[in-house]
Amino acid sequence: MSEYQYYEFQAIDRRLSAKEMQELRACSTRAQITASSFINEYSFGSFKGDQEAWMEQYFDAFVFLANWGTHRFMLRLPAGLIPLQTARQYCLGRAASVREKSGHLIISFVSDEEADGGRVDGGGWLNSLAPVREEITRGDWRALYLGWLAGVQQNPVDPGTLEPPVPANLGHLSPALSRLADFLRINPDLLAVAAKSSPSAQATPGAADEDLAGWLGQLTPGEKDQMLLEVMRDRIGAVRMALWSRFHRERPARPVGGEAPRRTVKNLLSAAESQAAKRQREEARIAAAERARQAREAAAAREKYLNSITGREAELWAQVEQLTATRLAKSYDLVVQHLLDLRDLAGRKGSQPDFAGRLAKYRQAHARKSGILDRLQEKGL
Repeated sequence: MSEYQYYEFQAIDRRLSAKEMQELRACSTRAQITASSFINEYSFGSFKGDQEAWMEQYFDAFVFLANWGTHRFMLRLPAGLIPLQTARQYCLGRAASVREKSGHLIISFVSDEEADGGRVDGGGWLNSLAPVREEITRGDWRALYLGWLAGVQQNPVDPGTLEPPVPANLGHLSPALSRLADFLRINPDLLAVAAKSSPSAQATPGAADEDLAGWLGQLTPGEKDQMLLEVMRDRIGAVRMALWSRFHRERPARPVGGEAPRRTVKNLLSAAESQAAKRQREEARIAAAERARQAREAAAAREKYLNSITGREAELWAQVEQLTATRLAKSYDLVVQHLLDLRDLAGRKGSQPDFAGRLAKYRQAHARKSGILDRLQEKGL
């Protein structure tokens, strides 16, 4: 099986210029390139660009999938949104990393898991993950914590390592964050345990409208005019991000997590194992109850059917002989079903010896019909 790789980049805050699109085209003649994206798939050969450099220069979001199991998701954000040292609290090995370059933070999430080498479907992933970027701009750092959890799963970690601050609402992920958890293949039991220390809030972490309005009122007319000019130049995304970046820089610092004590990696992994065992027991209980319910319903239906054919034994034996004479496979299936019905009717009446004797004669009479005898053997007749 050949290697398969999927690359997709998105420009969110601004559109690419014609010159920039030409620069990208020089790296690939087959890629789909627009003013806001670059998409290419490789079954032979590989990407000729530099993911890191392209994120620094052109794009705001990136996703990569390969059939050997690697998933990678990258975001570029204004550096002022999150202090670099704060973001680094959530970085644990290859699974989550952050670096600062030219006034931007570039956050990378990676999941490495051995796959079967078949084709992967990369389409749709980036569109579903991209809203994570907007959530981070609003002060929601659950994505960073998910990256840390992925690191706990993927890398050998000192059991005494303390978790970073746990953001609010970890137990109520947005659709984009749920997709990120899936993309990073985070163990649901580990995520459920981690969320137990996450405080609940009425809304996604962010700023209240009155706080935003008060802060916007402090901007000078000249600053607002410049922003409107940028909007008219189709740079709405860049203006929004710049506003959020400045707002976060200028407002007082606030805690990112709840007041619950921070747990060690050992605590989390042990609790996740207990959670998995408890979940599996409950799933087994539910499955057993469902099987019992289905068995009761099947037994009741069988009783109702047998009641409907009671007294028709002679007719059923006659049909057995008629169907056997056709030598058709579908008729043989009906023969077996009639014989099963006759066996159960005999059991209800206590006349099993009579049925057994007649069945033996039937088998002897048709001893050369392997199609019939194989079906009877399979059903225990």
